[in-house]
Amino acid sequence: MADRLSVFKTYKLYVGGKFPRSESGRVYEVTDSEGNWLAHAPLASRKDARDAVVAARKAFGGWSGATAYNRGQILYRVAEMLQGRRAQFTAEVAAAEGLPEAEAAAQVDAAVDRWVWYAGWSDKVAQIAGSANPVAGPYFNLSSPEPTGVVAVLAPQESSLLGLVSVIAPAIVTGNTVVAVASERAPLPALSLAEALATSDLPDGVVNLLSGRTAELGAPLAAHQDVNALDLAGADAESAAELEAAAADNLKRVRRPAPVDWSADPGTGRLLSFLETKTVWHPMGV
Repeated sequence: MADRLSVFKTYKLYVGGKFPRSESGRVYEVTDSEGNWLAHAPLASRKDARDAVVAARKAFGGWSGATAYNRGQILYRVAEMLQGRRAQFTAEVAAAEGLPEAEAAAQVDAAVDRWVWYAGWSDKVAQIAGSANPVAGPYFNLSSPEPTGVVAVLAPQESSLLGLVSVIAPAIVTGNTVVAVASERAPLPALSLAEALATSDLPDGVVNLLSGRTAELGAPLAAHQDVNALDLAGADAESAAELEAAAADNLKRVRRPAPVDWSADPGTGRLLSFLETKTVWHPMGV
């Protein structure tokens, strides 16, 4: 039988539930840890970032209004879809991060488990972030957590899949919508994750994934007036300071970069980072 040509994958952005190329038409070369060519990834532009924010804002009302139970179901479905493509993601993570196959498979398994972890928190976070407050008067005083809104995320640079999942999942499980910039050096697992998201019942626009230059995309997201919060997990110290200053213009909530062991128990820190507290006073009945 004659040798056949390989079918190379065309990686695309994920915006509003669709898979567009960058509006600029640009791409950049992605290589493995040894410098060997892997693929061309879309080089997203500032306009792509703005389009992603529009999509995230459009999706926010429906997603934040969904029941916590339903959001948990959908995150669990993402875990199912990721598990079903374990071999593909193992190969992509191994190439992206220069890991042996067994270590890459462990990273993929941890990413699956991370979706399940946060799915389980969907209908429980109100119990740890809300309260009935004692007041000196004939009133009920109740505090409950609500999503902040549109969260822009600069994904970790060194953990192409597990780190990405670890910053996206806690933001969306509580009702926020996300615009995420994938690892600049290793974007391919993130762009493949978009395909799992698209087939997991996740409403269009809840997660939007961009690939390209982190510095180029971080600046317009930090300054965007319709972005409510910023996770700088993938920013270096110098750019993080600049982005935080830009975010102050509309009082965005900012989570600063810090060393993280993405394979460790995630705890509830990120889960609570992008929540606001609504307090309601109600008179007691006679």
